[in-house]
Amino acid sequence: MRMPRAIALLACTAALAATTAACSGATKPPVSAGGTDFKVTPLSPPAQGPLDSFTWSLYAEPYTLDYALAYDYPPNTVLANVCEQLLRVTPDLKIEPGLAVKWAQPDPRTLVYTLRPGVKFHDGTTMTADDVVASLKRQMAPETGSPWGSSFKNVDAIEKTGPLEVTIRLGKDDILFQEMMAASPGTVVSAASLAQGKDYGTPKGKLNCTGPFALDTWAQGDSITLKKHAAYWDPKLAAKSEKVKFTFIEDAAARSNAFLSGSADGGYMVPSSSFAQLRSSSKGSLLFGPNTAGSNLAVLDFHGALGDLKVRKALSMALDRKNIIKAAAGGVGVPAKAPAARGAWALAPEKTAALFDTLPEPAYDVEAAKKLVQEAGATGRTVTVATSSMAPEISVVANAVQAAGRQIGLDVKLKPVSPDAYSSIFVDPNARTGLDLVITNGYDNTPDPLEFYQYLRTGDFGNYGNWSNAEFDVAFDRANSEPDAGKRAELTARLQKIALDELPVIPVYEAPFSVFLGKRITGAPTGVVQLYYPWAATIGAAKR
Repeated sequence: MRMPRAIALLACTAALAATTAACSGATKPPVSAGGTDFKVTPLSPPAQGPLDSFTWSLYAEPYTLDYALAYDYPPNTVLANVCEQLLRVTPDLKIEPGLAVKWAQPDPRTLVYTLRPGVKFHDGTTMTADDVVASLKRQMAPETGSPWGSSFKNVDAIEKTGPLEVTIRLGKDDILFQEMMAASPGTVVSAASLAQGKDYGTPKGKLNCTGPFALDTWAQGDSITLKKHAAYWDPKLAAKSEKVKFTFIEDAAARSNAFLSGSADGGYMVPSSSFAQLRSSSKGSLLFGPNTAGSNLAVLDFHGALGDLKVRKALSMALDRKNIIKAAAGGVGVPAKAPAARGAWALAPEKTAALFDTLPEPAYDVEAAKKLVQEAGATGRTVTVATSSMAPEISVVANAVQAAGRQIGLDVKLKPVSPDAYSSIFVDPNARTGLDLVITNGYDNTPDPLEFYQYLRTGDFGNYGNWSNAEFDVAFDRANSEPDAGKRAELTARLQKIALDELPVIPVYEAPFSVFLGKRITGAPTGVVQLYYPWAATIGAAKR
């Protein structure tokens, strides 16, 4: 996601969270702001045969495998192959049927899902409407503490209305809820498996889902191993490998060495500092895929210097985005035109050119920015930016903001905080005290830009600076009640314009998603869809 998910994203490699100007699948290499040619495609070459196993590198060990608590790349990257949702996001960022074979909306506030018959859980039992109801209701329960609970804010009832039918009744029009059934909120697990209590989703517990792989072992601190689910329902995504082993490597250099040595066959979110080395290596391929996210600066305090729109505009104009991309994203990326990235518009691609591509490039004009600061009477005023060792890219952007601010007369101070304290900024309002800006890097779970802009509504959890704009709130409700994707995109463009005019969030840059595939494997989707799509199932041998 974007703002709330920034906790997750900034706990990982922040540089790799956005799309490029060719996110829907480029046919020729675009030139990034860093001067590096790169091609964005949704898929790697198809697998040529089966595998006994392959090893996949994660940048950190999952803190949970509980679907209701998984809110970060490591757990979702694993769970994408184990548990499934009612709907499915495809590698080219479309939404299609998943565990629900079809759905209907007899009125704007009623959703009826017809479940796929004969779907087997990993223990051999058959999925029913009872499992769906239990799985979704658990997300809503306060005692669960699910970060996905806000997705259910407009849900009045979730009911079994047939052996293979579930009806959800809303108290308010909410198009985004339906789309989120393709992400973590729509996950279905065996109702019986939830009786494990506090062990559920931990190394002591067991998972019982429907995906092409089942959890085999979790050796805490060492690895997670999945095994093929022989009774998987979708023959198109039947696993090509008998097993997948996940290893955890936090150090960027060590992770790159694992790719080059072959001790890891592949991995997503490749450290940008390793791009040049991996691209020139004969040990495998570095690929770039579609993404739905961008690196932004979120304003945390509208009572300080950044409360003046002129100062926000000035800081944006003073950012040297092209050099930021070189330093933070290995030269692979483009300056962000808007807070929600281009890839987030994939649901209505016919609208992207008119509604996003026509946006002007962000201005870079230090002298004009300096004049705005003077006009605002803000020369010498302090702006405090949070920074952290959590990811190198955070420091890169923070230093760039400090340099830009000082050039235009602002006294930009950096406040280093621990990784845990940095994460707290996104969940604890008290942790934001004394801060003016934080670097966020979040993604949309669905290919709909409206998902991003919901977090700028008055009072929303992800509206960290408590920005409020009545026109924006009204426009959001109107867009969220429009079922037609094309018309909704046009309404969302109004939200985009307000956000760009008012800058509660300052866009910085976009970069494609990345994956490294060693020479012996291929078939992986390349993009952010790996968070929910069963990507490991399509990986097989590179040669027959």
